[in-house]
Amino acid sequence: MLPDFELFGRTISTYPLVAVIGVLLAGVFACRVAKKRGYDDNTMIMFLLVAGIGAIIGSHLLYAMTNSGYIYLLFENGFKGVDSLEKVWQLLVLIFGGSVFYGGLIGGTLAGIIYAKKKKLNLGAYSDMVAPAVPLLHTFGRIGCFLGGCCYGVEAAFGFTYTRSLVEAANGVSRFPIQLVEAAFNLVLFFILWALLRKNLLKDRLFLLYLLLYSVGRFILEFWRGDEYRGFVFGALSTSQFISILIFVTAAVLFILKSRTKPADNQ
Repeated sequence: MLPDFELFGRTISTYPLVAVIGVLLAGVFACRVAKKRGYDDNTMIMFLLVAGIGAIIGSHLLYAMTNSGYIYLLFENGFKGVDSLEKVWQLLVLIFGGSVFYGGLIGGTLAGIIYAKKKKLNLGAYSDMVAPAVPLLHTFGRIGCFLGGCCYGVEAAFGFTYTRSLVEAANGVSRFPIQLVEAAFNLVLFFILWALLRKNLLKDRLFLLYLLLYSVGRFILEFWRGDEYRGFVFGALSTSQFISILIFVTAAVLFILKSRTKPADNQ
């Protein structure tokens, strides 16, 4: 649709711009919620920064795993295939240059847990406050995907035709706007989780509820994804569908266990 545009003589990429807007809005939301609920917003900022670093690392690592077939090029013929630093850099960009949301979600979650444990924060309370912020951020991320032409949908009579997508395979045919559907789905999740948070319902379990709802929605929406280069598991499920199942089972078990324990006091 609009992968980039000119502004004051400079080319601005649409996806990172929209993603940054999403990050800022999600961060402001989480900090305001923390302050209203009696928590230090500076502590929330550090929690988000650490989780954000984990998300960046995780998203690129999972992308590399889905593109592991290219790693052999680094070692081809005893490194003879990489005869210059420029070639090495090109291969590293090819392997790690993209990002996968689920990798970011897992990496950010693990980083947030480790940081909260180390700083003795109330993990349940912080995860509750962050829960609505994640789908809010993701809403803008998927809008950025739509504008940039990545994460595109299957060929469909109803849809949009890309001509400037950075992913060449997306161009030239009408494609179902799965990115916008997922953006709308994430926005609905944001309002649901925000409403529950304001009413203090499902205390210490809102992030787990998010994982449950998103994993189900993502599993279904994957049937309308057209970017098959991301790979399949067992020849039938996409990589993201397989991860959705794992996340759903894990979150369901934790949700049940949490429901049987008393919520922790504020810290």
